Amino acid sequence: MIDKINEIRAELETLKAANAAEVEELRIKYLSKKGAISALMNDFRTVAADKKRELGQALNELKTFATERINSLREEAGSGNSDNSGIDLTRTAAPVRLGTRHPLSLVREQIIDIFRRLGFTIAEGPEIEDDWHVFESLNFAADHPARDMQDTFFIGRNPDVLLRTHTSSVQTRVMTSQQPPIRIICPGRVYRNEAISARAHCFFHQVEALYVDRNVTFADLRQTLLYFAREMFGPKTEIRLRPSYFPFTEPSAEMDISCNLCGGKGCSFCKGTGWVEILGCGMVDPAVLEACGIDSKEYSGFALGMGVERITNLKYQVKDLRMFSENDIRFLEEFTSAH
Repeated sequence: MIDKINEIRAELETLKAANAAEVEELRIKYLSKKGAISALMNDFRTVAADKKRELGQALNELKTFATERINSLREEAGSGNSDNSGIDLTRTAAPVRLGTRHPLSLVREQIIDIFRRLGFTIAEGPEIEDDWHVFESLNFAADHPARDMQDTFFIGRNPDVLLRTHTSSVQTRVMTSQQPPIRIICPGRVYRNEAISARAHCFFHQVEALYVDRNVTFADLRQTLLYFAREMFGPKTEIRLRPSYFPFTEPSAEMDISCNLCGGKGCSFCKGTGWVEILGCGMVDPAVLEACGIDSKEYSGFALGMGVERITNLKYQVKDLRMFSENDIRFLEEFTSAH
C-alpha cells in the first residue's frame, strides 16, 4: 500500500489543469467517494494492526496534499484569462440602470444628519394615536378652537383613536417616559383631512425637534435654527423669526429664510418679498412640560417642526405636492444622481 500512496503522490505533483472543468475532473478522480484516495481508505481496513499507525499517517498526509493541490489548481484556473467562470453570461449587454432615491427620503436624511451633528437622536412613535398624546397633552383642550387648525382623521366611531396630525405626539411620549435632558428629532408621516391639490395633501411628512434641559433659552433656539438653515440651504442664508401662535409653545414664532433663488432680492417664488417660510417653532409651554411630568420651574425647552415636502420644494423647486406620491418614474429618475 505504501507504494500505491507514493505513486498517487507523484501523480498529484505533476497535475495540470487549463480550466475549472478539468480541475473538477481531477477532484473527482482523486478526492470523490469513488476516487483513488477513497479506495485506499477502504483497503486500509485490511491492513495488519502493526502497520495501521504508519499507513494511516501516510494516508492522511496524502489526502491533505491532494486537497491542497486541487485547490491550488482551482485558483490558477480561476485567475487565467481562458476561463469564463467568473462572467455572468446571462447578464444583458445593455448598461445597468442606476436606481433612484425618493426626493423626500433624500431631504429627510439630510435634515436628520444636520440635527445629529447637534447631538439630537431619532425618536419614533405610532401613526395611529390617542387624543391625549396628539392634542390634550399639548395644551389642546377638548373645546379649544385651535383643534380646528388640524382637520383630523378619526378611526371608526371612537373619537379617542385617530391618525396623528403631527409628530409632536412622539415628543409627548418621550417626555412622559424619561426625564431631561431630552434632545430628540421626530421624523414621520402625518395625516390631515384636507382636499388634495398642488399645494396640499391628506398625508405628508414632518420632522420635529425637541430640546429640554436646564436653562434652555430662545437664544439657543435661534442659534439652532440659523445653523440648520445654513447647513441646508447654504452659508449665506439668513433667517427671520415672526411672532405666531401654537398651543404648545409660548412664545411661538414662524421662521423664514432668505430666498435661495434670488438671494433675498425678490422674485416670483418668494412673491417679491425676498423671504420664504419654512417652519414653526417656539419655547415649550410650561403647561406641556407639567402635563408630561417634567418640572417647568427647573427645566425649559424649545421645539420646532417643519414639513419635509416644504423643504424639498425649496431645494428642488417641485411645485406640485402630488408628484411626491404618484410614483411617476419620469419624475423619480430626475434624482438618480442625488444619492
